[in-house]
Amino acid sequence: MSAYRQSPFANLTPVVKNLLIINLICFLPYILLSEGMYDKLVVANLGAFYFNSPFFRVWQLLTYMFFHGGWTHILFNMFALFSFGPILEYAIGGKRFFNLYFICGIGAALFQMLVQAIEVHQITGTFTAHDLSGLDPMAIAKLQGIYGGPIIGASGAIFGVLVAFGMLFPNLELMMLFIPVPVKAKYIIPVYVIIEIYSGLSPTAGDNVAHFAHIGGALLGFLVIKAWNIQRIQ
Repeated sequence: MSAYRQSPFANLTPVVKNLLIINLICFLPYILLSEGMYDKLVVANLGAFYFNSPFFRVWQLLTYMFFHGGWTHILFNMFALFSFGPILEYAIGGKRFFNLYFICGIGAALFQMLVQAIEVHQITGTFTAHDLSGLDPMAIAKLQGIYGGPIIGASGAIFGVLVAFGMLFPNLELMMLFIPVPVKAKYIIPVYVIIEIYSGLSPTAGDNVAHFAHIGGALLGFLVIKAWNIQRIQ
């Protein structure tokens, strides 16, 4: 292939490339299995459940971030990783990018569990719901959703990458879908985080997105860059 028709994948950095490959391989069960079998065999074992749920396993804190619930889910996450990951990996190095990604991904699941623990405590007075007697049907339904609803997807790690990118390249102009003019990273990325905070605090009926996992990933991305004392690049 000539230099004038260079592959869009030619500049992929090693960690980003391997993360993309692993996520795509892990998406194969979604393609090959029926929805019911995917949920039963994959999500039920590898999605991240509340720590007191009978379905929780410690490895889920790692595995949940490699499985997705649909085409839109994986395409958005992988497009963001493809777009922002290589620049960030070039800037901070492969080892640090690897650590950032997994710290944010695992931290996102733990932050989601923390919020769930607060919700369980508000309903039952404890962080573990064992006795549901005397609770109203809405409270029981809420607890069932917490204990039986796993989270999956790389979104928490991706939000950490986005925040880290925005901190190091705040003045880099980005072209965003539905916005006809370039917008600097320091403006557009905080808007995404604010939307997630609002969505988490004001959930709508049928919303099954783990907004607080996204917020947790974003928060970890901010804290990691601050802890590493990496100065902004542009």
